[in-house]
Amino acid sequence: MNKLNFLFLAFITTLFYSCSDPKITDDLLDGNVIFDPSLYNPEQFLVSAKYPNPTPADLSKHIILVIHGYSATTFEWQEFKDWSNESTYRISQVLLDGHGRDYNSFKASKWEDWRSAITDEYEKLIALGYTKISIAGSSTGGTLILELIKSGYFNAHLHPKNLFLIDPIVVSSSKLQSTVGIIGPMLVCAESDQTTQENKYWYRFRPYQTINELNDVMKTVRKGLEDGMTLPTGTYFKVFHSLHDPVASTTSTVLIYKGLKTSTGMHVDVQLMDSDIHVFTRLILRSNVTTLQHANQLDAFNQIVNKLN
Repeated sequence: MNKLNFLFLAFITTLFYSCSDPKITDDLLDGNVIFDPSLYNPEQFLVSAKYPNPTPADLSKHIILVIHGYSATTFEWQEFKDWSNESTYRISQVLLDGHGRDYNSFKASKWEDWRSAITDEYEKLIALGYTKISIAGSSTGGTLILELIKSGYFNAHLHPKNLFLIDPIVVSSSKLQSTVGIIGPMLVCAESDQTTQENKYWYRFRPYQTINELNDVMKTVRKGLEDGMTLPTGTYFKVFHSLHDPVASTTSTVLIYKGLKTSTGMHVDVQLMDSDIHVFTRLILRSNVTTLQHANQLDAFNQIVNKLN
């Protein structure tokens, strides 16, 4: 198939999954009503906001920043928060900039804006005196963590104790995603097939501008992995990836395994999960959740917590 025919097919196919005039109402996350509680009650989500004057006992605890994916909200990690016993560690749920607000805020955001929410909380925790900090990211949250490694951000800041990635997207499972830069302006946005309940926690309408931003950060990370990337000294890293991920191709994790090394030159840890869902650690609001899916989630949660020290 020549390039012209491929683009025509991509255009026709995308028409069935895209929106030219999104009908945005206030029952959607895309609307003007703010649903994500971290925006109006940040002390319930961010450790830096809840403990602005930490005691020595507070500072002795390990902090885990949890980072959601593209178009999502803090809800994506709420199950981990609810499951956790925070007697020796605390969870800081970061809302990426441009997310959890309204359609236009999302449309105007850049991937650098998304990343800034991670570094803002990370640096606030360091300034408060925390010395044991780990980060876990799902989907694009994992991609942004990889970009922080590539850019050398951690070389100039406290080295994280652990980095955990859940179904990171470096290569998309969708062959059409890369054509958005060409046909996106004609289609305005893509509409997600999600339930009424999910509409409150994920953007239903994804502006093509934000899909371009996602493609850009993925490209940046792929280039970094091709050139070779090295973890900060003393940082443990593990990727968990659904074997049949419908969104983030497992090629993503292959590239990470080949292109990212520890400070001593060793391969990072990788675990493929017997799963066919994207972000397998989020099960709430999914239909027909199986015993295996629950086991996968619990396996990842336990491994994350057991690495804290």
